[in-house]
Amino acid sequence: MANPETLRILCPNLTCRKILAVPVSARGKTVRCKGCQTNIRIPEGKPEADPAAKGKSEAA
Repeated sequence: MANPETLRILCPNLTCRKILAVPVSARGKTVRCKGCQTNIRIPEGKPEADPAAKGKSEAA
């Protein structure tokens, strides 16, 4: 079972493709893959969880 305090991210490097477990606190930051040294930007979060974005879509 996955730890709720970690995110699982797939390395975007096509020759690596390792699955990285990064802490939730890394959201919005850049981490480095330990396998291939590629820098990976961790997404901020899910867009549907942002109340400001939800209000803008309803107003449009």
